Amino acid sequence: MRWTNTVRRISMATVFLMVLVACGDGSADTTTTTASTTTTTATTTPTTMAPPAGDAVQGGLLYDKWWKVVGLDEPSGDNPIWARQTTNERSGGDTWRCKECHGWDYQGVDGAYGSGSHFTGFPGILGTSKSVVEVMDLLSGKVDPEHDFSVMGDEALADLAVFVTEGLEDYGPLIGDDKAIIGGDVSAGGTLYAQTCASCHGADGTQLNFGDDEEPEYVGTIALGNPWEFFHKVRFGQPGSEMPSAIVNGWSLQDVADVIAFSQTLPTAAGPSPDAVEGGLLYDKWWKVLGLDEPTDDNPIWARQTTNERSGADTWRCKECHGWDYRGADGAYGSGSHLTGFPGILGTSKSASEVVDMLSGRVDPEHDFSVIGEEALAKLAAFVTEGLEDYSPLIDPDTKAAVGGDAAAGAPLYSTACAACHGDDGTQLNFGDDAEPEYLGTIAAGNPWEFFHKVRFGQPGTSMPSAIVNGWSLQQVLDVLTFAQTLATE
Repeated sequence: MRWTNTVRRISMATVFLMVLVACGDGSADTTTTTASTTTTTATTTPTTMAPPAGDAVQGGLLYDKWWKVVGLDEPSGDNPIWARQTTNERSGGDTWRCKECHGWDYQGVDGAYGSGSHFTGFPGILGTSKSVVEVMDLLSGKVDPEHDFSVMGDEALADLAVFVTEGLEDYGPLIGDDKAIIGGDVSAGGTLYAQTCASCHGADGTQLNFGDDEEPEYVGTIALGNPWEFFHKVRFGQPGSEMPSAIVNGWSLQDVADVIAFSQTLPTAAGPSPDAVEGGLLYDKWWKVLGLDEPTDDNPIWARQTTNERSGADTWRCKECHGWDYRGADGAYGSGSHLTGFPGILGTSKSASEVVDMLSGRVDPEHDFSVIGEEALAKLAAFVTEGLEDYSPLIDPDTKAAVGGDAAAGAPLYSTACAACHGDDGTQLNFGDDAEPEYLGTIAAGNPWEFFHKVRFGQPGTSMPSAIVNGWSLQQVLDVLTFAQTLATE
């Protein structure tokens, strides 16, 4: 990276020159000594001052909402130069943000803002050959009276000019056409994110919403949709906040790329509600969650199928009809001993109240779970309508191997959250028996859909934590699954 960190410097040579100028009215003497005579010849010394000192990191903040940085009121009228374009319909404060003309990639019309709602046609600033003084002249209105930011003061103008001349990076080689980070290390980025970002943004990046409830904007949203903005704000910070600068923290550009690569795995919508998380437990052995007796008779609806020979309590587990993948007859339970022919629930368009009606027997008297109570019915409905994920892109249907997971990233997560109960090798708890043991590795390898569900929601009747409650993203659960598939199965 190229930047000036607290650059308040004048070279010693310049200081010396200034002293000479001050003492000699702008001239200095050059003395030549020979064997016989000494002559003195007057020469003229230039009086050019050193470029104004400036701080590129501070300038990077000023490139955005500078009024928040310098403590001024947000501009209400349009920037005078805004009238030279008609394509970008923003107004007021937005028209005074440098990034609105030149882009988060600093390339203006030649970059990401070369089309779309942010298009203005103004040029970029990346790779400028202008000096700090020349940029200050451009910013202060001396070159173009309609491009006048002198209201922010000379010190801020110097900071912004140093940012423009020394603080820019070309992010182009690091961002693909699909906006995915090129050459980023998700595992390394996850570690940096956990150390520096998670305390404010949350482990899954949804603790701060930069949008609103209707159109939320989280860390994952920005990382996927505008990686150039992500690069800039991680490197320089967020105006008006305590967000640290990666430059000040000593991060390399690769470090920032790694964090963005990790952040692109984070959710772009808020996770399931607490009710939906508890509903995920109810989807399994709900009686263990609610402290009720285990059912002994078959669920009345069970008589509508003949292929699955289980009986009693198993027939009351939602998962026995609809599967751990929530796809019923169209998923993993579409064949084998668990086949019932009942449909899946993934992607339902029904509302929570409609799901409650179906669960309570109001729609079908033989599909009646009203014994669990209205509150539990509402939580189970919340799970069905907002808690489901499609795991199929993450699991090879033939081998059941995790797809796109990072075992190296999963290992520390497992060590932190799982090993205390399951053991380092996953064999501390046996869910089977001595004759047919079933360990964590057994489930991960043989039924990754169950693994996904139970890691995300927990195990009924136990203190197993929910990955959702712990702020894990779906990618992190996938990483743990990938690691768990390396563990012993017997």
